[in-house]
Amino acid sequence: MVDLAREVEAIRGDLVAWRRHLHEHPELSFQERETAAFIERELTKMGALEISRPTETSVVARLVTGRPGRVLALRADIDALPIEEDTGLPFASKNPGVMHACGHDGHTAMLLGACRVLAAHRDKLRGEIRFIFQHAEELTPGGAQELVDAGVLNGVDAVIGQHLWQGMESCRIGVRAGELMAAPDTFHIRIIGRGGHAAQPHLTVDPIAIGAQIVVSLQQLASRRVDPFEPFVLSVTKFVGGTADNVIPSEVELCGTVRTFREERRAWAAQAMEAVIKGIAEAQGASYEFRYERGYRPVVNDPELTAFVRATLEEEFGDLVTDAEPTMGGEDFSAYQTVAPGTFFFTGIRRSDRDAYPHHHPRFDIDENALVVGCRALVALATKYLGQA
Repeated sequence: MVDLAREVEAIRGDLVAWRRHLHEHPELSFQERETAAFIERELTKMGALEISRPTETSVVARLVTGRPGRVLALRADIDALPIEEDTGLPFASKNPGVMHACGHDGHTAMLLGACRVLAAHRDKLRGEIRFIFQHAEELTPGGAQELVDAGVLNGVDAVIGQHLWQGMESCRIGVRAGELMAAPDTFHIRIIGRGGHAAQPHLTVDPIAIGAQIVVSLQQLASRRVDPFEPFVLSVTKFVGGTADNVIPSEVELCGTVRTFREERRAWAAQAMEAVIKGIAEAQGASYEFRYERGYRPVVNDPELTAFVRATLEEEFGDLVTDAEPTMGGEDFSAYQTVAPGTFFFTGIRRSDRDAYPHHHPRFDIDENALVVGCRALVALATKYLGQA
């Protein structure tokens, strides 16, 4: 039996070094060329892996044991965000306006570590492991669907992913069957009125006033049209219009997001929103344009696989394993779950001795001790799922 704690602890320095290198050299979605090249170089050093590039900026490594057994896929996302870093870290981003502000650098490092440990013990395993280093999680249509379309999950029996999570105490692990992360849809509204002098509003059709009515009325869809026990978020996050204090503009733009877990609720939201927008705009003599764009599917964890993950991690970590709280954040891991049973879990990174900035914040950082826990979790799950040779 492999002593996972000892083996992963032995590569702690590499986990940290990989993470810091990636943090220092972040790349945006669909542009992860140097990141993918770095991953491929590190994987090549490990031996025993069949490495491929299913897309220009993704990497897949297969550990084929040569003995019959199940096929498990482990996934990490590798892209960064268009954010100017403000952490002051000695390994802060060297790419202006680009930052690993969501933990994907840590995800990649942990999966590289799992590759190293598991490749060294190929003779003790059955079946096959596919290590998926996925591009473009942060930007729809997302890299996961591209990899599914490329056949990366063909023949896979189960797929597991994890996310470093600021909402949990460092080194704790959150597991949940069923709904975990919401579908992140977006919308765009354009209100076209008639501009004019602010001193003569009666001669205009004021799109700012109309837009303000629309914002308030859209909030009532959530508060008055949806069951309070059903998770549903509608947020207007952008309201753009006007050029001067004495000019009523001709048009304004509103954008935002809708988050829900139910497919039928997504369809209802688009229809109900347009009814509200149309009614208010036309009542005030304005016209409108409305576009509702579906984002990723919700992440809904397979109950049977999640029960296996919980039992395995409790055996490995004991009381560090807890229930994950569902979040209205989105994740394109859901694309894999349409092909094979899949589960996604959280590994905490929040430390009590320093400020905890949220994901996608310019000062976001992780507790690097969690890298060891997350890597060890992946190795334990793979070892248990494939069984001993």
